[in-house]
Amino acid sequence: MEITDNESCSTQLIDGDGTFNASGIEKFMKEVKLAECGLSYAVVSIMGPQSSVFAFQDLSQTTKGIWMANCTGIEPCTLVMDLEGTDGRERGEDDTAFEKQSALFALAVSDIVLINMWCHDIGREQAANKPLLKTVFQVMMRLFSPRKTTLLFVIRDKTKTPLENLEPVLREDIQRVASLRQRFYHSIAPGGLAGDRRGVVPASGFSFSAQQIWKVIKENKDLDLPAHKVMVATVRCEEIANEKYTLFAANKDWCQLEEAVKSGPVPGFGKKLNSLLDTCLSEYDVEANYFDEGVRSAKQNQLQEKLFQLAQPSFLAVLGHIRSATFDKFKEAFDKALNGEEAFSAAANSCIGLYMTQFDEGCADIIIEVANWDTSKVREKLQRDIDAHVASVHSAKMSELTSSYEVALSGPVEALLDEANGDTWPSIRSLLSRETKSAIYGFSAELTRFDMDEQTRKNLTVSLEDYARGVIEAKAREEAGRVLIRMKDRFTTVFGRDSDSMPRVWTGKEDIRAITKTARIESLKLLSVMAVIRLDDDDTDNVEKTLAVVLVDSSSSSAKNRSIAEVDPLASSTWEKAANKRSNHWLPPPWAIVALLILGFNEFMTLLRNPLYLFVIFIGFLLIKALWVQLDIRSEFRNGALPGIISLSSKFVPTIMNIMKKLAEQGESPATNTSQRIQSRSNHNPDTADSAMSSTASSSDITSFNNNAEYTSPSKYD
Repeated sequence: MEITDNESCSTQLIDGDGTFNASGIEKFMKEVKLAECGLSYAVVSIMGPQSSVFAFQDLSQTTKGIWMANCTGIEPCTLVMDLEGTDGRERGEDDTAFEKQSALFALAVSDIVLINMWCHDIGREQAANKPLLKTVFQVMMRLFSPRKTTLLFVIRDKTKTPLENLEPVLREDIQRVASLRQRFYHSIAPGGLAGDRRGVVPASGFSFSAQQIWKVIKENKDLDLPAHKVMVATVRCEEIANEKYTLFAANKDWCQLEEAVKSGPVPGFGKKLNSLLDTCLSEYDVEANYFDEGVRSAKQNQLQEKLFQLAQPSFLAVLGHIRSATFDKFKEAFDKALNGEEAFSAAANSCIGLYMTQFDEGCADIIIEVANWDTSKVREKLQRDIDAHVASVHSAKMSELTSSYEVALSGPVEALLDEANGDTWPSIRSLLSRETKSAIYGFSAELTRFDMDEQTRKNLTVSLEDYARGVIEAKAREEAGRVLIRMKDRFTTVFGRDSDSMPRVWTGKEDIRAITKTARIESLKLLSVMAVIRLDDDDTDNVEKTLAVVLVDSSSSSAKNRSIAEVDPLASSTWEKAANKRSNHWLPPPWAIVALLILGFNEFMTLLRNPLYLFVIFIGFLLIKALWVQLDIRSEFRNGALPGIISLSSKFVPTIMNIMKKLAEQGESPATNTSQRIQSRSNHNPDTADSAMSSTASSSDITSFNNNAEYTSPSKYD
């Protein structure tokens, strides 16, 4: 089906059955290099009666379907399509469908249509020319094309005169035919036979265009060439774009560049990538240049977007490397500047300015001109990271100052609290004042390196002072939590060692009660130091006196009855009020005394007249007081009235029985104790007896202190 020689080649474009030879035309286009022609090519179709091209051959069908060949020696590239004859007997009188389809195809794809006509048929109604012309003009009604197609009518064989007679005429005709050939040179130039190029499909899309046109014609649809041109441009431009994208993705230089950015910054990244993208887009423009402009631009934008999507991750990777490297260099330079005693604010400002400029220069080196990718977000992130680092270094420097101040206070305060004597809090206040002044002096000197206003500097100084007080208060509370252990240790130390801190040797002549009282007083001194934080004033005397009145001077019986006091002396807001309440709580207010004298005068006279009432009241008072203490009524009602009543009702009778039992035992104990004491004196040495009594007294006093110490636990008065 295909004929090829050294100068020209041909192929059957459409066979006699109407099948389009897609593979043949693709091969034909490659052989004649049609794709390189752009719009510089012309298509000439030849149609006419059967055997009109070969006048002296047998009048049988010589061309089946549509054939195509390229013309040699004619510029620009010219393609010739030879159509099947229009009146061949092989298809019959009624089979004119292929004639119309091929004629419409020729008019759609050709710039010039040559119509061969027999001379003797001109003017004859039933000649072959009439149906041919009718066919041509009918199909032109179905063709929507904005460009002009040139129709050349060629009149053939005016007579059948013998050859020798026709020789002059034939030579003249040949010359005329040569003149006609000359008209096809530069046919696409303005004014030429194919000078109207408005609807021409670029050469690279000719194969697809011809195939689609024939498909539409075969489906018996009207042929809209402008829409067809857009369709061809869409398909062909997309093919070109996909081809260029594939070539770019497989490009060796791009693959090396893409791999290199994974490990770090790439010098000249922007220049290299710009070159690759420009080359790819330029090649697309060259191949798609002659297609519809709107379609070409749209497909170019799509190609560009796909290329950007492929390249952007590498761009962002390089940008990230630049940001990280810049940030690391900034931190190193900033730390070096601070270590060089440069002012904090000056070091921060100079380093920030320097390395943000370096970042901008690095971004300029990787900018992709056609992409116009924004680097501002990465720049803002770098700025935030730098600001955060500066702030963290600032906080660290401040923490170093406050930490060194804490070290200067914690140890001495702990040592002073361990001693816990009358000079403890004055010494702590002196330490606080001295260390505060020293720290503020150094702190102020350090603050001069920071760029801050006077008010901020003053606030930081105040905060430092507050922090120092907080350190002492925290340490004091920490030590107060162990006050019971310390009190017991001090009691043991004072009780078990003499004034020279040597272990005490017990000879039996020691005043156990005096030693015990001294040990208790020393322990209470420690408690008085731990009981109150005194950073502003010293009320040690009030605290110590109050604790002595409440815990030391009170007898054991009064300690047991302390729960009936109307006001707890240790529940006051100040230690001075507590001492006053402790010394005066037994007296009622003056107005109460006057009210008792006025309202109780009659009852008082009745008691004087009958002393038995007074005895009964006294016995009742003792009984009620005993019940109050034994039942611990105040604590029972702490959880509410109803639970207190229920609890007391269950304890009332057993408590009465217990009191009666104790009274009976007390009545029997004096005689028994007297007899045992006389027997002991008669059977033992007096010195041994004295020693035993001393030991008993010592044990009793220690037990008494432990009870009192537990009663005065800080948790109760915290």
